[in-house]
Order: sequence, then C-alpha cells, then structure tokens
Amino acid sequence: MKRISLLILAACAALSGLAQTTAPDSASLYMPLIFDSYSITDSAAIQPAQQSPYTLDDGAQWLRDAQNRTQRYKAMRNRLMINNPSLVPYNVSTLPEPPKEYAIKADPKKSLLTVAPPANVKPDEKPIEEPQMKLRNWLHTVNSSLNFTQAYISGNWYQGGANNMNILGDVEWKCNLNTDVHTNWMFNNTLRYKLGVSTAHGDSLRNYMVNEDNFLFTSQLGYKAVKHWYYSATMNFKTQFFNTYKTNTHTMKAAFLSPGELNLGLGMTFSGKSAHGERTFNLAIAPLSYNLKICRDIVNLNPTSFNIEAGHHVKHSVGSNLEAKWVINFTPTISWSSRLYAFTDYDYVQGDWENTFAFSITRHLNTKIYTHLRYDKSRARDEAWDYWQFKEILSFGLSYRFSTN
Repeated sequence: MKRISLLILAACAALSGLAQTTAPDSASLYMPLIFDSYSITDSAAIQPAQQSPYTLDDGAQWLRDAQNRTQRYKAMRNRLMINNPSLVPYNVSTLPEPPKEYAIKADPKKSLLTVAPPANVKPDEKPIEEPQMKLRNWLHTVNSSLNFTQAYISGNWYQGGANNMNILGDVEWKCNLNTDVHTNWMFNNTLRYKLGVSTAHGDSLRNYMVNEDNFLFTSQLGYKAVKHWYYSATMNFKTQFFNTYKTNTHTMKAAFLSPGELNLGLGMTFSGKSAHGERTFNLAIAPLSYNLKICRDIVNLNPTSFNIEAGHHVKHSVGSNLEAKWVINFTPTISWSSRLYAFTDYDYVQGDWENTFAFSITRHLNTKIYTHLRYDKSRARDEAWDYWQFKEILSFGLSYRFSTN
C-alpha cells in the first residue's frame, strides 16, 4: 500500500506546476525512498535551462531534456520525503550491511568444495604498484660451449690405434646498442675466443697440441642513412694466444700476435632481421679500408709467411673489405650461423667463410658442425689445394647461453 500511495503522490506532484518540463523515467518512481541528504530547491531549478552559448553539432535538445528530467526527479523525491516522512523506509546512515559474497573453490583430488569469503584488500593497504619498464641502452648476449671427444684403446686392440682426447671451448660475447631506444644509431660489438686442444699421440716431443686458437673482435658503429642502411665505420682484429709447432720439431708455426691482423673500414652497413627474429642479416661494405698485419716474433718465425717483408714486424695496406653475417633459426633446435669476410689491396685477396650448424639435443646439450674455408693468395701455392685452405670440426658437448635482450 505504501508503494501505491508513493506512486500516486509522485504522479500528483508531476502534474502540479511542472507540466512544461520533460517527465522523468517511470521506472524511477518505483524505487524505495532513501534519505541521504537535504537540498534546497526552488521552482527555478526545475525550469528549462537557459540556452548555452555553445552549440552541439547534432542539436542540444536531448541534453536539455536529460537535465530537466534529472532535476525534476530530484525535486520530486526531495518534496515527497519532506512532506511525507512516514513514506521514507530507509536512512542512508542506518542501512544494514549488504550480504557477503562467497567464493567456491574445488579440490578435484579430495573431491571437496570449499566455501569461503573472497580475500579483500584492506583499506589501509597500499595498492600494488606495477613495476616500471626499465629501458636498456645495451643488450648483452653470452654464448658458451664446451665440446669434447675421447677414445681409449687397449694395447692389444686387433686394429691398433692410440688413445686420444679432444676438447674445444667457444665463448662469444655480444654487446649491442639497443636500436629500439636509439633508433638512428647502430653500435654492435662481438668478442669471440675459440680454443681447441687434443692429445698429440704422433708427437714424441709433446703430450698435447693446440689445433684451434682464434681470438676475434669485431665492432660496427653506424648512423642511419635510410631504412636499414647506415653510414658506418668497422673494425676487425684477430690473433692467437698460444705457440704452435710442427710435429716432432721445435719449429714454431705461430704465436701471440704472430700473426695478428687489424682492419679498419669506412662505408655502408645493412642491418635487418625478420619480424620474429628467427633470421638476422648484417652486411658491411667498406670501399676504403686500412689493413695492418703484425708479426711480433721475427726470430722464431718467418714474417714472409704472413705476407710481411723479411726483417719487418708490420705491413700496411689500403684497399677494400666486405663482411657479411647471418643467422637462420630453422627450428627452435636447429640453427645456422655464418660469417663471410674478404679483403683486397688490389694486389692480393684473402677471405674467410665460417659456418656453424648447431643441433640442440636439450637446453644444455648440443652437436655442432663447424667449417672454415679460407682463401689467401699471399701464401705459397699448394699443389692440391691451390690458394684454398679448409678446416672442419664435428663436436658434441655442453652449451650455455645468457642474454639481457
């Protein structure tokens, strides 16, 4: 009955002196009256609002109707609560607490349902702040591997043979400028060292021999010209650390900085990668290039074997060079990385083409096939290979990769 009388009073109020305004939504008349505050309204408050100096593209009549409807509804409720306080069943300050919500959690192992109120954050607790993204100026990647082969053959083995062990270590560190932060610059640096040691069963003077000793540092600095092309300066330096000898002799073949080679170039570099990063390609072309060859020890070594004049420690050359690097990840476990380098002073040509095929067995176990094809016209010509040289290594071992990308 109270609800019906409330509707009748509201309808009467709607017809008394307010016929010029837009009627409120009828559904709002069925809402219970809840006293929350008292506001003074007069007849001017519910009159049509004065036209604003600002106009809307689609007309403002719908906005004026909405404003009048809201003002009239508030005025009706206010007048009804003041004149008929017995029809106001609730006071906002004395409303009962709303029913609690419960969450049901299922435990399939125990075939049990647990009903408990959801965890709520206390008002005095500070909200958890989302961690802010920290922009990295430099991206570091470290790849390392230790591969080995070992064979034991007893003295009475019917086919003969000798015990042998081969160990090959490879560490590569890349430190590149983040091009997502510095969009117009490129600065890539790579430091790599490979060392291979094997037992020398055919050498009566030594128990082991160094079959791989290669230290290489490359650097590229460039400023963007257009899209993936950069004006660039490049640097390459390579040498070895340990002495190597001919079998069963004390004749030295190579030593630290004997030979050593430094190359500086100016030109253009193309750097690009696929959308998901499974393929990368880098090509540096330097029409102007300076090459320095070093032979530190000219007493035990003949510098002419490194294309350096007899009695001299260094040789300076000016020419052109090219270096291309690419990496292709065929699958998450199979990849191919390659490096092609060539230099010429327009009198002789030397070049290196290195390829590594990696097959990952697990996260830290892999098999690698490494090939190195070299062309050096400054060396003495070989009857079988001409000016070509070739090396191949098949290895199995451990690998570890660390990256901040």
